[in-house]
Amino acid sequence: MQQFLDVAPGIRLWTEQRGAADAPPLLLVMGAQASGVGWPDDLVDALAEHHWVIRYDHRDTGRSTWSWDDRPYRIADLADDVIAVLDGLGIERAHLVGMSLGGMLAQMVLADHPDRWIGATLIGTMALSTTPYTAPDGSVVPVGELPGIRPEVLELWARPVEDHGPEAEVARRLEHWRVLAGGQLPFDADYYEALERRVIEHTGHHRVGTAHGRADDSGMLRTEELARNEVPTLVIAAPAEPVFPPPHPQHLAQCIGGAHVVEIPGMGHALPPAVQGPLAEAILAHTGAVTAA
Repeated sequence: MQQFLDVAPGIRLWTEQRGAADAPPLLLVMGAQASGVGWPDDLVDALAEHHWVIRYDHRDTGRSTWSWDDRPYRIADLADDVIAVLDGLGIERAHLVGMSLGGMLAQMVLADHPDRWIGATLIGTMALSTTPYTAPDGSVVPVGELPGIRPEVLELWARPVEDHGPEAEVARRLEHWRVLAGGQLPFDADYYEALERRVIEHTGHHRVGTAHGRADDSGMLRTEELARNEVPTLVIAAPAEPVFPPPHPQHLAQCIGGAHVVEIPGMGHALPPAVQGPLAEAILAHTGAVTAA
C-alpha cells in the first residue's frame, strides 16, 4: 500500500507498506539522494514475511516533495522526518534499519528518541561519535585517523553531473554502482540498470538531486547518547565497503552501547542480489531475537 504523509509545512513524503499490519513494524531509511525504492523488492518482501515493512522517499527524492531550492533544510530535519513517518502511520515503536546517511539518521533518532525503537540495524555508515577506535591489538586510533572514502569514489563524486538525457544518466549511475559495489563480488550490470530505470520511472524524471550533500550537517554528533544506548543494535560489516571501509563497522559497534557486528561476505556499499539473502537473514535473526526478548 502506498500513502503520502504530510510531515512538515509544505513537505509531503511518499511511503509504501508491505506485510501484515499487525506484524512488528520495521522502518527502512535509505541513504543520501536515494529513493525508498532503492531498497530491493526481494529484500523488502523477505522482511515483510515477518514484519510490517515501511519504506519512504526522503525529501528531494522519488515522489516526495522536492523542496530544497525554495526551502533549504538541515540533515537534522531529515532525522525529524523519520519520527514523523512513524507518527503519520500511528506507530508507537518499530524496528529501524538505516543505510549510509540513513544509518546516520538512525543513530540520531536512536539517541534522541530511544523510546520509539524496538531494535536497530545499521548498514554502510559511520559512527556519529568522537570515541576513538580500539583495534584488536589494543591500540587506540582517533576517529580522524580511520580510513577515509576510497579515492575512486571521491574521484567519481568530484565529476560535474551534466544532463545528457535519461540513457546517459542511467549509464552514469551504472558506473557509480560499479565503484560502490566494491569489487569483491561479480558486478551485475543488468540488476543495477533495472534498478535505476525503476527509480527514474518512480520519480518521474532523471534529474539528479544534490540537496542532501548541500544540507547543513552541524549538530549530528551523539557521542554520549550513543554510548548510553539500550536499544538492541546490529551493525552490518561489509568487507568491500569503499565509502566507510573497515574498521568503521567495528568502530560503530564500539560506540553504541550493546551493539554487535555481523559481516556479509563480499558486500560493498550496495545491495545486489548476492547479499540480499544473507542480509535479510541477519536482520531477521536480530529482530526475531529482540522481539522474543
